[in-house]
Amino acid sequence: MSLQLLKNFFNPQSIAVIGASVNVKRAGYLVVNNLLAAGFNGPIMPVTPKYRSVHGVLAYKAVEDLPITPELAVICTSEQRIPEILLSLAEKGCHAAIIVATETETDISEQIYRVAAENNIRLLGMSSLGIISPHNLVNASLSHCNALPGNIAFISQSAAVCTTVLDWATSKGIGFSAFVSLGDAQDLSFAELLDYLARDPKTQSILLYIDNIDNARAFLSAARAISQHKTVLVIKSGTSLLGAKAAALHSRGLFGHDSVYDAAIKRAGMLRVHDLHELFAAVETLAYSTHLHGERLAIISNGGGLGVLAVDNLVEEGGRLAELDDELMDKLNTCLPKNWSHNNPIDMIGDADPKRYATALKYIMDSDNVDAVLIMHSPSALSNSTETAQAIVDMINAHPKRKQINILTNWTGEEAAKPARKIFSKASIPTLRTPKGAITAFMHLVQYRRNKKLLLETPSSLPEHLIYDPQAAADFIVENIAQRSPSGNSNSVKLSTYCMKPLLDAYHLNTIETHIALDINEAIEKAKIIGYPLAVKINSPDIQYKSQVHGVMLNIDNARELDSALTSITSRVKTALPDAELTGFTLQEMVASGLALELRVMIKQDPIFGPVIAISQDSDDRDLHNTLENAVVALPPLNMALARYMVIQGIKDKKIKINKIAHDFDMQAVCLMLTQISQMLLDNPQINDLDFNPVLVSGKEITIVDSQVSLTASDDDLPTHFAISPYPKELEEYITLKNGQDILIRPITAEDEMRNLTFDNSLSKEDRYKRYFSERGKMTHEEMAVLTQIDYEREMAFIALRLDSDNEWEILAVIRASTDPDNIDAEFGMIVSADLQGLGLGSIMLKKLIAYQASKGTRYLTAMTMLSNVGMAKLAKKMGFKIERDIEEGIINMELELTKI
Repeated sequence: MSLQLLKNFFNPQSIAVIGASVNVKRAGYLVVNNLLAAGFNGPIMPVTPKYRSVHGVLAYKAVEDLPITPELAVICTSEQRIPEILLSLAEKGCHAAIIVATETETDISEQIYRVAAENNIRLLGMSSLGIISPHNLVNASLSHCNALPGNIAFISQSAAVCTTVLDWATSKGIGFSAFVSLGDAQDLSFAELLDYLARDPKTQSILLYIDNIDNARAFLSAARAISQHKTVLVIKSGTSLLGAKAAALHSRGLFGHDSVYDAAIKRAGMLRVHDLHELFAAVETLAYSTHLHGERLAIISNGGGLGVLAVDNLVEEGGRLAELDDELMDKLNTCLPKNWSHNNPIDMIGDADPKRYATALKYIMDSDNVDAVLIMHSPSALSNSTETAQAIVDMINAHPKRKQINILTNWTGEEAAKPARKIFSKASIPTLRTPKGAITAFMHLVQYRRNKKLLLETPSSLPEHLIYDPQAAADFIVENIAQRSPSGNSNSVKLSTYCMKPLLDAYHLNTIETHIALDINEAIEKAKIIGYPLAVKINSPDIQYKSQVHGVMLNIDNARELDSALTSITSRVKTALPDAELTGFTLQEMVASGLALELRVMIKQDPIFGPVIAISQDSDDRDLHNTLENAVVALPPLNMALARYMVIQGIKDKKIKINKIAHDFDMQAVCLMLTQISQMLLDNPQINDLDFNPVLVSGKEITIVDSQVSLTASDDDLPTHFAISPYPKELEEYITLKNGQDILIRPITAEDEMRNLTFDNSLSKEDRYKRYFSERGKMTHEEMAVLTQIDYEREMAFIALRLDSDNEWEILAVIRASTDPDNIDAEFGMIVSADLQGLGLGSIMLKKLIAYQASKGTRYLTAMTMLSNVGMAKLAKKMGFKIERDIEEGIINMELELTKI
């Protein structure tokens, strides 16, 4: 959607209310009333054949009678009339509408959306509560009250949650920059709204209530983009299987597994809360908190019990108490009684008065060892609650570090605490009712900070010897699909351990020697090849989990034991499953697993997010929801840093338990295995499901004992594409410069951070000035990570590399483009190393970017450079760019219309 068209939802200059009414029980009455009450200063045009006016505003009988084209239409009629109304709006030139109609028994939603799409009308809804844009005096909704202006945007698929949050926020004096009820979200989506809010200067934080999402890639791309500079919190309904199904029915969508949603939310840099209580705490914290610079929390109170409760909650949630250094202790000793706690939490004793609170707070805020302060107070006859609150507010406002340190307050009690809490709310200081609520609110900020820090971690490079062989893997898959599905009637092909080795070898994944035998005699002969001890398993296309039917025996030491074991296995399986087709046996060398950690690694298909990678230690779960319930899940593609984050999360959540008997668990080796599996999935989209169970981890040695894979046989049935755009390897290209140097041009990756930093630091002072339009120092890790960990869905950076004298890759040039959400304009910038200028590298890089953006369907490629950068202007003109010099601003504007190429 055009962001300009989206603006018509948030800041329309004229609004038509179709189905306006004077009946107080009708939606058309409420919408007109709310528009007037909010003070909307543009034309409000009620449309109704029944009344001459609504709320004293002249009404029009039909859309055709409107004197001007409304920028926004709010439709309050029954569903049956909506298709006809949409046609009238399109003829009038209106292309933005909200449907607040109540659904009838006759579901004609498909027709409504089809008519809207055919006539270029974008819809918010159906069954939407509407939209409130307080800063623009717009309340085009069925809300029972107006939203106050603020800096938080709230988007919800549930109208009931909307009204609940609005009612609570209004009572707390918390305002919003936007308040949006999506309804069933079949047209206007979370992704489009996030892209709009990312550019809204009045929005600092975003809260999302999600039943389900539709386009996973668009949602995650938009979420990752906005999360780089604005806080996004999510409450996701449907944590259980039944709840997920109910949520999907509510919004007419598919339902995915909750753990996959959780992984997606974290991967996009958002923070999840799990209930309305947490959401309310998050709203208040976001409304009033500053950026968290660290995690060290100081707690002050007038009672030891309160402080201890807070510390217990902090420790339980993985928080960190600030340490009181000698300097701070000495200062506190001067203002606190001798019997104060002399520790953090700082118990100032029950008679703490306003002056004691304010002075202690000043000394704590002065300290460089404190990042946040929780101020607690319980009712006391020895001190005035409201006077204490006011003294604290005055101290905070006067302190020079008031914007560097986060302050939270917890005034316990009911009636006695209400006036104090109002003082804090009025002063824009978060105030929570309970110690647990206060700590939860603080940990929201901490967890968000941790998530962003982890996601910006620079991944370590893969070992140099690790060169994948995707062609060998592709040949293996094609051959097996052809052999096992020759007629093309089967949509999938299943492969087991005995034939998986070529695929695993292509990605350096270690497995054990495996053979199959059709009968006992052949098994005894194959055992001579493998050697004893052995593990043996029954083979049957009707049995997926052999251990459940006692079809596995271990530690077979000789031919006599093997004969006996296979006879016993066959007898047991025939008794348990008399109709199962038995096709022989699998024999494997026995691996000593006593000191190894046993893992299960899987690839599963989620209905929303497509392929996911999961690790667990449960060996028997079969159903997707049961399988992932006890697993840690991640979205591919993975690099070493993301794989490490995945494993750490699994250990933290106790889904990976490293027992003392596990021999020398090697984190690097496990992460490398996950990265290899991710690459195998990226290279081979035919992989539908994969199950490595068990995987033995013993130090750096990782062995896949048993493996199964399901391949999609038909190109028409390939699994859903990845929710996150993978590295586009097909864009890699080798070229030769005029001086004979061989150069590799490829998209940038997260692993290029140090190379890119070295290149940036090597630029001359003049080149840096041309690039940044100002003098600037060395880039930070966070800045460089943003430039290298890019979203290929909406941005691209090509780098040119050559091997240096130490056989290491060095960057010679970078060209980068960022595309707007509408894919209309891509703005680029380029820099070439000074010693390579004049060799044609700049021209090659720009041609590559032009071809790439044209292939994406982008309409314009634009750039801006300084007047002194004559070389860039000449190159752009040679490439067909329109050049305009702005002498007053001291810049050159360049534009290329890609649709003409």
